[in-house]
Amino acid sequence: MTETSGTPPRAPTRQSAADFEAVAAKGDTRVAEFDRGGGALARLQHFLHANPTMVPVMVLALSVAVFGLMLGSRFFSPQTLNFILQQVTIVGIVGVAQTLVILTAGIDLSVGAIMVLSSVVMGQFAVKLGLPAPLALLCGLAVGTLCGFINGFLVARLKLPPFIVTLGTWSIFLATNFIYSANETIRAQDVEANAPLLRFLGETFRIGSTTFSYGAVFMVLLVCAFFYILNNTAWGRHVYAIGDDPDAARLSGISTQKTLISVYVVAGLICGLAGWALIGRIGSISPTSGQEANIQSITAVVIGGTSLFGGRGSVFGTLIGALIVGVFAMGLRIWGTDPQWTQLTVGALIILSVAADQWIRKVSA
Repeated sequence: MTETSGTPPRAPTRQSAADFEAVAAKGDTRVAEFDRGGGALARLQHFLHANPTMVPVMVLALSVAVFGLMLGSRFFSPQTLNFILQQVTIVGIVGVAQTLVILTAGIDLSVGAIMVLSSVVMGQFAVKLGLPAPLALLCGLAVGTLCGFINGFLVARLKLPPFIVTLGTWSIFLATNFIYSANETIRAQDVEANAPLLRFLGETFRIGSTTFSYGAVFMVLLVCAFFYILNNTAWGRHVYAIGDDPDAARLSGISTQKTLISVYVVAGLICGLAGWALIGRIGSISPTSGQEANIQSITAVVIGGTSLFGGRGSVFGTLIGALIVGVFAMGLRIWGTDPQWTQLTVGALIILSVAADQWIRKVSA
């Protein structure tokens, strides 16, 4: 048996051991200082990352409390509640469609144009062509779904940027709307006489002393339905996975192209439903209505806590975001301020929401 050659290992000297202990002690100090520095702020950051809807809920509660203290019974009245709900109905419905797209890290600038085009098709088919109102309604929903498919195909199959695609289709759908309608408004009397079904979501009912519209009820039911779908179905989990990391989603077996197309198709269908609600809201059918729905829906989504980077957010948060804008608009109007203050406030809320999202996303960094 041969002995291993080489010099035997040198025993650690007192100096090297002291150096090791000093480095270890110094490292422990750094860790301890980091833990003390994280503390409650880090826990809050993790909590908000896991519950993105809590930020808009707190903002809504605070804004209601502030306007309630300033305005008293003028703000806390059944009539004010009814006005706020009616004001946010269209934005809330379109916001559901926008939320689905933004959850995949995309954006849809054409939602307003799809909504108006769908409403124009419903009106033209029912009033001008004399088709039964249910069939005209289905045709309008089909047009909205087709528009969504076009967006989804260009984004998922041709790999074009969602912003550029929907900016282009926004112009195309809007021009189609004006060309097909000849820029002609269908009067409310003609809609009521030929297709009262198209105005159904604008009709109201009373609960106690408060009046609600069927459109507001439809908006709440739609939000609840997609809240369940996104959180309790495989399709919903796939939507979140694609927005969080499309490459990882693809490697895990998710068909990202089919899921993306389906998201835009469903968004188009929801915009068609928003077109139906729009007819009920304004009574008539105008090709120039709803021009700001795309911006308003993005505003509601962002203020509602959904990340523009995808993978995090909730349709319930979008509803809260729409209500925040509605509360500020109504509160400032009752207070007697210039309408421009509402725009200023909403702009500040958007910037603060994006800044909060950036801070919360650092948890996963």
